[in-house]
Amino acid sequence: MAKPKIVVTRRWPAAVEAVLAERYDATFNVADVPMDRAAMRQALVEADAVLPTVVDKLDHAVFEGLTPRARILANYGVGFSHIDIDAATAHGIVVTNTPDVLSECTADIALTLILMVARRAGEGERELRAGQWTGWRPTHLVGTKVSGKTLGIIGFGRIAQAVARRAHFGFGMRVIACNRSPIPPDVLRTTGASVRQTIDEIMTEADFVSLHIPGGARNRHLIGAEHIHRMKRDAFLINTARGEVVDEEALLSALNEERISGAGLDVFDGEPAVNPRFLSLNNVVLLPHLGSATRESREAMGFRALENLDAFFGGQAIPDRVA
Repeated sequence: MAKPKIVVTRRWPAAVEAVLAERYDATFNVADVPMDRAAMRQALVEADAVLPTVVDKLDHAVFEGLTPRARILANYGVGFSHIDIDAATAHGIVVTNTPDVLSECTADIALTLILMVARRAGEGERELRAGQWTGWRPTHLVGTKVSGKTLGIIGFGRIAQAVARRAHFGFGMRVIACNRSPIPPDVLRTTGASVRQTIDEIMTEADFVSLHIPGGARNRHLIGAEHIHRMKRDAFLINTARGEVVDEEALLSALNEERISGAGLDVFDGEPAVNPRFLSLNNVVLLPHLGSATRESREAMGFRALENLDAFFGGQAIPDRVA
């Protein structure tokens, strides 16, 4: 019996690719450059499964007028706002994701950004590497204490809960959170968080605001000028969720006018393009979407996608089906 034909849209960890090649008739993107719309449409027509990543755009135009051979999109990543779910479903295509396996490592990056921007670590490293450090002095690069401060979390899923645990039990931070759905009491107990009903309450009260909300049209620019203006002047905005959830023009205005103290960003609206105005600001820490970038997480994501693929072609219940 012929193996199902699959197309993997970017390079995956070698350990995962080896198993994919063994179990399937796999085509890998050896050049590891983004596939354009035409290439993605071709993959959907020629393969039984396409394995995209969170940066592969499968919008309505990709599916329009298509008679796909593909029956499953085994997505590499938790987020799936880059996929037009309605269009995929209309074409009879199952969509899966890879939850759970990257929560801890993404939470680590959120804490990294909090510490870096508060303690001005990025500024300090740039100064030292440029040979401009003249030695210790009492007024040099004075930052903000993190321990004991209030962390406000918007969206309280797995990653946010991991951030809350680190902040509360590791740094003694007071954690407040808001979420669209009720947060179970046991989750509040194990994370040390207390509930706020609105984003405005979080923005007004928190010293650090960490975003953990999904992307997509529903949440595009959810955090805009009105919310940012409610933040304290000495507060910081942290985003490890999706770039589009923040109105970057509103954030840039607030940073330039010093209406907030700073921001730590791992994601950007329209990445890999980054608004060049961020690059000139010292009160911003910028990371190139490193949330899940550990060997452990990236391999676990790949094997989780593989589990979904195996279950689908094996006629079993699909663990992480989202559509």
